[in-house]
Amino acid sequence: MSRNDAVFRFAPSPNGELHLGHAFSALVNFEMAHSAGATFLLRHEDIDTTRCTPAFERQVEDDLNFLGVDWDGPPRRQSEHMADYGAALEALAAEEIVYPAFMTRGEVKAYVERYEAEEGRPWPRDPDGAPLYPGLDRHASTAEREHRMSEGERFAWRLDVERAIEMVPALSWDEYGASPLGESGKIVARPLEWGDVVLGRMDIPASYHLSVVVDDAIQGVTDVVRGRDLFYATSIHRLLQALLGLPVPRYHHHALILGEDGRKLSKSAGDTAIRALREAGMTAEDLRRMVGLAGRSAAKTATIPRGSSARR
Repeated sequence: MSRNDAVFRFAPSPNGELHLGHAFSALVNFEMAHSAGATFLLRHEDIDTTRCTPAFERQVEDDLNFLGVDWDGPPRRQSEHMADYGAALEALAAEEIVYPAFMTRGEVKAYVERYEAEEGRPWPRDPDGAPLYPGLDRHASTAEREHRMSEGERFAWRLDVERAIEMVPALSWDEYGASPLGESGKIVARPLEWGDVVLGRMDIPASYHLSVVVDDAIQGVTDVVRGRDLFYATSIHRLLQALLGLPVPRYHHHALILGEDGRKLSKSAGDTAIRALREAGMTAEDLRRMVGLAGRSAAKTATIPRGSSARR
């Protein structure tokens, strides 16, 4: 049992093997929660049922146990809670701030390339470097949308960000980690930088952005601890929390474990998989040493604010 009402969570996607970057994040999460006397949850973000498998899920849990990371209660599996995300998407649709977007990735790429060639200037991009959605179908009539959908044309549900931010006051969040630029404290959210993000698809009623804020609210998460690669995405998460009337966690974005070439570790590249390192004879303390945590508590990588909750 926790000694207060703070709730932390570690939420990997079981679509590959955990690597050293995941080990660092899990240890920081777990030890910060333990230091605070908080509840610590495990969530399997397995919406992508084509890549996420039970075998990877079992490997995730086995690797966490090897690291000495345990959790309270059974893990939450997103694939078992699609109705929760569907309900949130319907609530946003009722406010007329989501729309069916029909442009494919190829069409977006071609549109952007044509614009840049004709205008001689770059098309705006989101913080991850992807081109913003052109939104040519943002103002299509209801009849046109229904016709295209009835014809079986593939689409994604996108958030009309400009319209959405008109419905909420200025947004911010409490950051007790640091941004990639070293910012901390009260951070102003800038969701416009992301453009009209995908919130769901015709066959899956949720994207990462939507599912993560719904899950955190349902599970009562008060402290989100994750890598700095997700720092800028918090702006969209704050917007969705405001639109859906969800509580606001505190955030701690920690430094990333990088490969020798300076890039972020990747499952797809097979970087430093925990299972492979275990099979090579490494101990849990060896792995702690590799991520810079040998002989000290991961919780000391952050100052945990007084008070158990930032829910408001």
